[in-house]
Amino acid sequence: MFYYIFVLHKVTITMTSSVLLPLHSYLRWLVLAALIFSIYRAARGYFSRRSFSKSDDAIRHWTATIAHIQFVVGMLVYLQSQLVKYFWNDFAAARANLELLFFGLIHSVLMLLAIVVLSIGSATAKRKASDVEKFKTMLVWYIVAFLIIIIAIPWPFSPLANRPLLR
Repeated sequence: MFYYIFVLHKVTITMTSSVLLPLHSYLRWLVLAALIFSIYRAARGYFSRRSFSKSDDAIRHWTATIAHIQFVVGMLVYLQSQLVKYFWNDFAAARANLELLFFGLIHSVLMLLAIVVLSIGSATAKRKASDVEKFKTMLVWYIVAFLIIIIAIPWPFSPLANRPLLR
């Protein structure tokens, strides 16, 4: 029985590094593209006083959905990460290492915050009465979420932790 649990654990770790981590890396581009497009549509709609169309609502919805999918994949990676496990097992020593601190705490907390901001913005925009309020709400909340995500991504040039643009 313990052997099967051990094998299952090894398969999960292998799957995490071979499938989930690259998926998480590639999905970031979809999230960023969706957010940029949503921010563009919200700005265009707000400043030109357009009506909030069904396609605007679909873009609002799918941007939040794509970000939620990315967050779930990220949580699966986080829960299986050997780096994160080491961080939590030896917190006192690990927090002195910026890369361990980034992946063990900073990245996940900021991404959770970004998802919360994005979700609140999406839900609030959906419930606003006027089209201008919908666009304005979406614009403000999505820009804040976008900025948090940009800060939390481990870019190749980041001083905290760097990873390649594509895995």
